[in-house]
Amino acid sequence: MAVIEELIREEEDGTLSFGNYALEAKTKKDGFLYKGDSYKIKTFNEITKLEKNGSFVYESVPGTAVHAFSASADRVEFRVEGDKDAQVTLELEPEQEYKITVDDAVVGTMKTNLGGKLIISALLEEKDEIFVVVEKIEA
Repeated sequence: MAVIEELIREEEDGTLSFGNYALEAKTKKDGFLYKGDSYKIKTFNEITKLEKNGSFVYESVPGTAVHAFSASADRVEFRVEGDKDAQVTLELEPEQEYKITVDDAVVGTMKTNLGGKLIISALLEEKDEIFVVVEKIEA
């Protein structure tokens, strides 16, 4: 895999890819249109942050590159790469339980806080990338 030189792009399969952890200085792109929504990306080696219509979607510290990102009401999935372990934060439905799968292995369930934030540790130093799936658990 590789960083996203254009910072954000739509892939042929309709998913979204974004982020460039190789940049030394914070770089951003605003107004990227995707499926009727406006996206803003800020990325460099310290952080990658994605917003949709002004609302938080994804953040990693340090910065990462995200490939094949797709999100629906009950599922988010993406491949993430970086040169260091990262903390990934997603904004989902508040106070909802989700099943977290990394590289086809269920790592557990987690409940979002009042703000809908879910935090995942991405252990990237040992691997080129990991595949993350977050699925809503219906009560």
